[in-house]
Amino acid sequence: MDDKFIVEMYLNRDENAIKETGIKYGQRLQMLSENIVKDKLTAEECVNDTYNEAWNLIPPNEPRDYLYPFLCRIVRHISLNCCRRENALKRKGEIIELSAELEQCIPDSYGIEEQLDENLIQNTINKFLSELDSDKRIIFVRRYWYLDSVSEIAERFGFSESKVKTILFRCRNKLRKRLEKEEINI
Repeated sequence: MDDKFIVEMYLNRDENAIKETGIKYGQRLQMLSENIVKDKLTAEECVNDTYNEAWNLIPPNEPRDYLYPFLCRIVRHISLNCCRRENALKRKGEIIELSAELEQCIPDSYGIEEQLDENLIQNTINKFLSELDSDKRIIFVRRYWYLDSVSEIAERFGFSESKVKTILFRCRNKLRKRLEKEEINI
């Protein structure tokens, strides 16, 4: 079913919108959540919470042309919050590892000035990603958006793990230089 029609169903408060969303995107959202929470049942709860959150956010939002990214953002947020809640005392190593990798490039502060720069950072990262060749962009996004492991990425591309790590390292360094060039405080 077309995304525009699904969003229209949400806008009309038709409960079949949730069913159609699950049919079209349920497995992909489940996989994304499982990559974060590392538990199938918890991931299912996160996906169900995503459908509820989408129901509450549409309207006023009308993500006709970007429904899947809209849902991905919601499920990532819910899944990460679930990890934080369940692991308040012992945080998951993967999340810490990924945070440590990216904190070298992206500011980790939430002051007023940083909030004002959020659009600049977003635009800079989007431009940076658009300039990468296809394989590097996909590797970067699979690692830092979908939270795939290095071994999963290596298997997907038929690369060695060290090659994937090298690509990620070089991409992070390029991103850091790009942010410095744009005078975004790191």
